[in-house]
Amino acid sequence: MAYTRLTGVTHCDPENAYDSYVLFTGADGITRLIDLNGTVVHEWPFAGVPPRVLDPSLNGGRIGDIGVQLSDSGDARGGIYANGTVGQLSWSGEHIWEWGRQAPGGAARQNHDWELLPNGHRLLLVTVPRVVPDLGAATVGDQGLFEVDERGEIVWQWLAGDHLGELGFSASGWQALRETATRDPEDPWGYLEMNSAKSLGPNRWHDQDPGGVFHPDNILVSFRKANIVALIDKTSGAVVWKLGPYFEALSGAQHQRINAHKVPRALDQISGQHNPHMIAANLPGAGNILVFDNQGGAGYPPAALGIYAGSRILEIDPATEQIVWQYTAEDSGRPSWTFFSSFVSNAQRLPNGNTLITEGMQGRLFQVTAAGEVVWEYHSPYEGYGVAGEPEVREPRVPGVDRLTRTPLVYRAQSVPFDWVPDGIPRVAVHAVDAQSSR
Repeated sequence: MAYTRLTGVTHCDPENAYDSYVLFTGADGITRLIDLNGTVVHEWPFAGVPPRVLDPSLNGGRIGDIGVQLSDSGDARGGIYANGTVGQLSWSGEHIWEWGRQAPGGAARQNHDWELLPNGHRLLLVTVPRVVPDLGAATVGDQGLFEVDERGEIVWQWLAGDHLGELGFSASGWQALRETATRDPEDPWGYLEMNSAKSLGPNRWHDQDPGGVFHPDNILVSFRKANIVALIDKTSGAVVWKLGPYFEALSGAQHQRINAHKVPRALDQISGQHNPHMIAANLPGAGNILVFDNQGGAGYPPAALGIYAGSRILEIDPATEQIVWQYTAEDSGRPSWTFFSSFVSNAQRLPNGNTLITEGMQGRLFQVTAAGEVVWEYHSPYEGYGVAGEPEVREPRVPGVDRLTRTPLVYRAQSVPFDWVPDGIPRVAVHAVDAQSSR
């Protein structure tokens, strides 16, 4: 049976789209940099989780370097166990830095996020298989953070399993968490599915209150399975601020959650969220937290989800914990369920106030204005196979449940400024396109 889907650039409004390159790893395991016409400007034969072109101001002025995963671990479970080494490549593919073989267990097991820090170190989100006493006697995929210096030495670390008591689980939440860990201790995504980590950087909250919790070195993390966004104090390791896991709501309110559009309003139940980060000081919305709220099944115990399956982008004032801006498909005049990724995905604020969104499980990248107008849309044509459409899990584990399917999944995209790549790359004028699908 023939099956077709739209691919490439399906809509572009050059007058209102923010012009930049866009970086992403396709489901075929290749990382590509494209322009807004969809033309591939450069590619690297490695996946990144996520890939990231490095800011030259943090990279000694070097232009065009990229961070990707360089080798597999050989662990058949895949997912958070799959990575062997992670590293930095030059524009031409020269290996600048590689780390993993010297890691505990002989593999980096980097997954979901990483960051080049101002001091030249790397902050890596990693997996450490170990027994977490609060969860029982089985070895589980605990996740956490390593700060690794230029020599490959781990100079700071933080593991989620040491801080479970700080996350605010109810008695029924603890029971659900322990039952889940016991049922499948080798879950390839981990018992919390820690899926992002980003240092805050300079911000107005710290400027106003230098002794407060929003120190630039503190790290904002996300636990997808638990519906928690947490801030880690870099000095003490303590969780000093968080959103979730629970929010007060009247019975039945979940059916209106995705359609609510009045702002500002109090933050309501997030579920399965990805990539919470503080908007940088030089961007519109600076100091607020931007998060892709998947509204996918998650929670200990599971959060109630509504009839209208849809995702949303939330901009949250961390001082008031109110939603001050949001995007759902209804802001583009479409039903809420036409924008939905129950897992993966991200959002990035752009200098002109637009937001670049990765609707990950669909392989759809698009830009919206502050008013919700879609001004650029691209569907990845690069497909691959994975269990449940996840290219990082290549081996079925559960007979009668797991099987391979073909997917266009994109985990996370990055808008890359033109001056972050070498001179001499041909610049082609962005062309208007209006071939949108019926979404």
